[in-house]
Amino acid sequence: MNREGRKHNAAMTGPLHPRTAMILAAGRGERMRPLTDHCPKPLLEAGGRPLIQWHIERLVAADIRDIVINHAHLGAMIEQRLGDGARWGARIRYSAEGEGRALETGGGILKALPLLGDPFLVINGDVWCDLDPGALAIDPGDLAWLVLVDNPAHNPRGDFALDAAGRVVEQGPRLTFAGVGVYRHALFDGCEPGAFPLAPLLRGAIARGRVGGMHHRGRWLDVGTPQRLQALDRMLRRQ
Repeated sequence: MNREGRKHNAAMTGPLHPRTAMILAAGRGERMRPLTDHCPKPLLEAGGRPLIQWHIERLVAADIRDIVINHAHLGAMIEQRLGDGARWGARIRYSAEGEGRALETGGGILKALPLLGDPFLVINGDVWCDLDPGALAIDPGDLAWLVLVDNPAHNPRGDFALDAAGRVVEQGPRLTFAGVGVYRHALFDGCEPGAFPLAPLLRGAIARGRVGGMHHRGRWLDVGTPQRLQALDRMLRRQ
């Protein structure tokens, strides 16, 4: 496996903990319609809070207070609702992609890159997870570090595998990418501005042996449909 300087860098320092985070909130939420026709998906509520607020509160509790949120569909509503984040002890900045012009995951992160530290944490705005973001870190020579979970019913084939050494690989029993990862700026070297997915960048880094990860066995839910939103709401109200 080609580690491209990973051993050399690891000898110089330990795992790197992200101090900034990005919450992906630019999706149109087609599967959530009609709920998302007049409300951006991250502001849909479960357990008495907007989905995105659960992320903000968990990040602040982990002392990750510098947060970047990208948006497109009804993005002004997100800024109006969350403001600068001061009410939660956060410092929120926004990466506006323009109404109806979402840049996909890769393009959205690239546009926001000047606002993000290195490394940085990224969380999908439409997942809920009980993972402590303060525990996440990346090896100095890696380009990405991914959280994987058991395959849900809507993704039975999974996305990636995890070997015994904690390396994300393509071959083996597959798990589902949780939409939570730590990335280095160098993952986006050579990328041009515009819309593009993140997955090809990850697969390229995996092929070079530069992606680590973990199997999170706690609670996680992809809140992609009204039915899953209702299920999450019931779960949180029972807590």
